[in-house]
Amino acid sequence: MTQEILDQRAAAVIEANKYLTLGTVDAAGLPWVTPVYFTPDGHDAFYWASSPDAAHSRNLTARPDVSIAIFDSSVPIGGGSAVYFRAYATEVPADELERCASVFAARFPELRSYTAAELSGASELRLYQAKPTEHWLMVRGSDPDYGTGTDSRHPVWPRG
Repeated sequence: MTQEILDQRAAAVIEANKYLTLGTVDAAGLPWVTPVYFTPDGHDAFYWASSPDAAHSRNLTARPDVSIAIFDSSVPIGGGSAVYFRAYATEVPADELERCASVFAARFPELRSYTAAELSGASELRLYQAKPTEHWLMVRGSDPDYGTGTDSRHPVWPRG
């Protein structure tokens, strides 16, 4: 399988899904996972809105290194694809908030658009971003073109 095919397949998984699973760790080292609906900005940034009081938001404030999985849980067993990331996650900085809020809202027509003011200050939500440091695609073992009998993980969008 060529790098181009791997990258295209990973992009297709991201585009086809609305939720990512975000893995965080609290200050005491205890893990926490949560689903959030997201908007990708290519494969270099992923945005979601959450309460700053949510466990995952508090966790990434203490420990910004996160893990992410994007996959379709509705497919039959053995038929799935997934992308995995290691990333650095933070609240979107104030000077980037207007642009990032616009990117976030553009993906879902049904999603209410938030202004920068509604995602900062005393508001109930903040806009967060994860910037991946490593990316992988899971190729299922039964893949008709590239299956080996065992699911395998392949790097995508390698940094050169």
